[in-house]
Amino acid sequence: MIDMTWLSAFLLGAGCLALGYLIGVRRSAPVFCSTRELNHTDRKINGKKKNQVKPALDVEKLADILEDFKMVLVVRNDLKMGKGKIAAQCGHATLGLYKKILHRAPKALNRWEMCGQVKVVVKTESEDEMLVLQERAKSLNLPTHITVDAGRTQIAPNSRTVMSILGPADMVDDVTGGLKLL
Repeated sequence: MIDMTWLSAFLLGAGCLALGYLIGVRRSAPVFCSTRELNHTDRKINGKKKNQVKPALDVEKLADILEDFKMVLVVRNDLKMGKGKIAAQCGHATLGLYKKILHRAPKALNRWEMCGQVKVVVKTESEDEMLVLQERAKSLNLPTHITVDAGRTQIAPNSRTVMSILGPADMVDDVTGGLKLL
C-alpha cells in the first residue's frame, strides 16, 4: 500500500517542478517588447496618461552579492484545502510573485533560476499569522505575493490562501524558518 502523505508530497513537488520548468522555458524565450514596455507603466492620473518608471526592488541589489536564492510558499492550513487545491494555489502564488518582480528584479529572478528555482512549501495556521509574516518580509524588503481565491470550488471567495516570498535563502529563512513543512 502506498503511503498517501508521501504520494501527496510527491505530486505537489512534481507540480511545482513542472510549473518552474514551464516558467523557465518561457523566460528564456525571446521577448518582443519595446524598451518602453519593459521600463514604464502607463497610468492615468487626473485623466492624463503619465509614464512612470517602476523602481528596482531592493532584492535586485542582493542578487549581485548573494548566491543562494529561494522561494518559500506559505500555505494556510486552517482552510483545509484539498491537495489539488493546494497545488493550484501554490502555482498561482509562484506565478503571481514571478510576474510581480519580472521587470523590477530580473537579476534576482536569474539568481533564483540559477539556484534551480528552489521552492519550499510550509504551512501556517491562520490568515493573521500569514499577514504577520508578510509584514516581516516587507520590513526586510523581500518581495511577496498573496494569492486570493475566487471561491468557485472549496473555499470562500476572497480567501487569502498562499503567500510566496523570494530572496536570499538566509533572509527568507528569517521570515519563514520557524514554520513546519507542509
